[in-house]
Amino acid sequence: MELADIGQAQQERLSHIDFKAFFLGVVGRNDLVSRFGIKEAAATRDIASYRELAPKNLEYDTKAKAYVIKPGFKPVFEYSPTQVLAALSQGFGEDFVGTHKAVVPCEMPTNLNHPVLPVLAILTRAIHQGKAVRINYRSIDSGQSQREIVPFVLVDNGLRWHVRGYCRKRQAFIDFVITRIADPKLIEGELQDKETREEDIQWNRIVEMEIVPHPNLPHPETIEMDYGMKAGVLKVNVRAAVAGYVLRRWNVDCTEDHSLEGAEYHLWLRNTPALYGVGNLSIAPSRNKLDDELLGSK
Repeated sequence: MELADIGQAQQERLSHIDFKAFFLGVVGRNDLVSRFGIKEAAATRDIASYRELAPKNLEYDTKAKAYVIKPGFKPVFEYSPTQVLAALSQGFGEDFVGTHKAVVPCEMPTNLNHPVLPVLAILTRAIHQGKAVRINYRSIDSGQSQREIVPFVLVDNGLRWHVRGYCRKRQAFIDFVITRIADPKLIEGELQDKETREEDIQWNRIVEMEIVPHPNLPHPETIEMDYGMKAGVLKVNVRAAVAGYVLRRWNVDCTEDHSLEGAEYHLWLRNTPALYGVGNLSIAPSRNKLDDELLGSK
């Protein structure tokens, strides 16, 4: 039996078996019955199909009355760390029915703000349908104003969500914090070429950052292990539009002489010239405004 020959619905059930076995070490028929609402006989057939696909992965434990992993277990499906941690901390599946709870004990940082869902829904419709939106927006510098924006992407900067798009008032591509948006309304009509994602230079420019352990640390090999560095370097490709957020979130010292002091600075950006012209470096950890000017920040 080959995975490609199995229908989508059964593949989802087999991936559930694979996931629970991989990360919990045990899986049973009731896991499938409760998750997918199928009969026990169907669950038995799914487990049999999984064992046919991966005969070295599971064995039946008569004491536990469930299947446990064998020493040579190899997952059938591929997983990303982000996907795995989301499933473990928030529950399996993509449905919105029922109560979701963590699969294993998890604790995450408290979010101090959340987008208002009706506002978010209008923005995502605009992105999906390629439309402009009229919004009331509050900024720290200018207070409340009405804007017409053409959003094209949602961005999580690690602290909050924003939407990036073209602002018709400022005639530039900028970021709008979603929690500062009120009363959004879709605008009918064709977009101009200058308002589309393809014209956003900062978004389309890719910057390769070379991040290394901070030279002031006594044991840099710990940080190399922390971030999976190769030959002491973590090379990260990011869009210029989000570079500042990445550097701030991870407290990356952006000074040319790695002069920032403090226990929070585990990382140093060793190729600062690569950031020349990046638009939002004012929020990145640097010694003073002179560093931002040398890097071309505005």
